[in-house]
Amino acid sequence: MRIALAGASGFIGSKILAEAVNRGHTVTALCRHPEKITADARVHAVALEVTDTAALTEAIRGHDVLVHAAAPPREMEMAPKIAAQTANTTSIIAAAKAAGVPRIAAVGGAGTLLIDGVRHLDRPDFPPQFIGGATATAVVKELLHHQHDVEWTVLSPSTMISPGQRTGKFRLGLDDLLRMPDGSSQISVEDYAVAFVDELENPRHTGRRFTVGY
Repeated sequence: MRIALAGASGFIGSKILAEAVNRGHTVTALCRHPEKITADARVHAVALEVTDTAALTEAIRGHDVLVHAAAPPREMEMAPKIAAQTANTTSIIAAAKAAGVPRIAAVGGAGTLLIDGVRHLDRPDFPPQFIGGATATAVVKELLHHQHDVEWTVLSPSTMISPGQRTGKFRLGLDDLLRMPDGSSQISVEDYAVAFVDELENPRHTGRRFTVGY
């Protein structure tokens, strides 16, 4: 596949990049810091801001899918973070349509997943340190949900996504948060990337969000 990856140098984007390359795919790595991208014959690193829709359109022409892993800086306050993610996602959708890229696959958040019918983000036990990021990331799913002329998928992680092992052993779900017997909700970023690239290769959740966890 020819994959365009926005946010390729980020926490999750970098792992998706590594997983895709290891499976033999060609990736155009789009990011603010291409110097962070490890040199590889299958990777073409491009420096750009995803909000530059014209530049993004030209960079992704001829690709099979556009991966949206772009996220605002973690230190941003909530209001500007929401505005930044709205601008990112709006530009990505517009560029995909203008370039004729048929699919958008996006990194989602755990905050919009449900626990007993209530959004995780709206529950009192949601980790307060994640509120700003979760609220901003919810914008990605909301904007893509209203798209009817481009194929899209959003993969939401478990509550805790952190560096770990690539085991290839996990569960998939749809709208409900996946939890372990002790009540925790976890996935390594490496296994998240496995599930993400699995979906790129064999689409099973087009037009909806799904989730991954142990």
